[in-house]
Amino acid sequence: MKLAVVGGGSTYTPELIDGFARLRDTLPIGELVLVDPAADRLELVGGLARRIFAKQGHPGRVVTTSDVDAGVADADAVLLQLRVGGQAARQQDETWPLECGCVGQETTGAGGLAKALRTVPVVLDIAERVRRTNPNAWIIDFTNPVGIVTRALLQAGHKAVGLCNVAIGFQRKFAKLLDVAPGEVHLDHVGLNHLTWETGVRIGGPGGDDVLPRLLERHGDAVAEDLHMPRELVDRLGVVPSYYLRYYYQHDAVVEELRTKPSRAAEVAAMERELLAMYGDPALDEKPELLARRGGAFYSEAAVDLAASLLGNGGSPYQVVNTVNNGTLPFLPDDAVIEVQAAVDGSGAKPLAVPALDPLYSGLIANVTAYEDLALDAALRGGRDRVFKALLAHPLIGQYAYAERLTDSLLAHNREHLAWA
Repeated sequence: MKLAVVGGGSTYTPELIDGFARLRDTLPIGELVLVDPAADRLELVGGLARRIFAKQGHPGRVVTTSDVDAGVADADAVLLQLRVGGQAARQQDETWPLECGCVGQETTGAGGLAKALRTVPVVLDIAERVRRTNPNAWIIDFTNPVGIVTRALLQAGHKAVGLCNVAIGFQRKFAKLLDVAPGEVHLDHVGLNHLTWETGVRIGGPGGDDVLPRLLERHGDAVAEDLHMPRELVDRLGVVPSYYLRYYYQHDAVVEELRTKPSRAAEVAAMERELLAMYGDPALDEKPELLARRGGAFYSEAAVDLAASLLGNGGSPYQVVNTVNNGTLPFLPDDAVIEVQAAVDGSGAKPLAVPALDPLYSGLIANVTAYEDLALDAALRGGRDRVFKALLAHPLIGQYAYAERLTDSLLAHNREHLAWA
């Protein structure tokens, strides 16, 4: 089996490598190709990847290349984990929206739109290269904003499934609180990427007993603390919102918080410098502890599980993924991309049925889906007016004066990445 990772020079790749090594029986990789234009980083990461495989007795071969076409040729699956513009672009995404009193974040709001505009054309170009060299390969997208990027891929006819680590993070945390094996925990997970709620926590599978009320009663403080939300809010909702709902439920407080501390981009950039220095040590043959602070917990387990299922090599029968709606949420267009539990096999991901949602959730989902429609249109066709409309539609912005000013800021900070600007 051949697997390619585009964006393989990321400092987070050793987490993925560690998962591939540990879970080789689930996903038996014969050749792993790390693809990245940054040759210096790629060689550091590739060297560590080979040492991790060797230490754990993995028989697979690790190859590095800057040639996308060569890297994805004959691959059974291609994982996308790109950051167009690097941490420097992320730093901008997290700062200039704050000047208007809006959340500065890399996957939602104005910063998230900027990332989508930079990313969608690049991902589609890579996907076309995959299709030319191997039209049967599955594309697994971990590149943010996952919902918009996955929708772009599916709309263009690619075999693609989007992946986020929020759900598997909740699964692992809930399993620990409930003192059960992670595989026993099935989440009623619903929404859009980075806009989701756990409306049920079931033991044993989709038809299992819902223990969410008991979980919140006994462990509500721990859950709320992990979310950085008030316990009272979680209790009143009666569900567990993802951490990203902070940007909606506590917008102004989060803006003030972001204004008074270093950006996450700055923190990650500092970590990356330290990690790359570590990766250059020929004695290092395991992922360093510092990597746990880099983010993306359990990504490797989720990626292995999804790839194994799509390639017919086992994997969990039900997984939380980003896939086409097709009537699952009847208030959304069929071609919208939603993040829900799905049955996953070699034919793709088929969402499980979702009970009718409270308007508190369905209303916000519909609003953000409308924004994503406009964001994808702007990413595909360009134009200042399309950018403005997407910003005006976003519930974290929504005011004419803000949308006008943010449009100018977005374009000013991203001209080098936008062919039409």
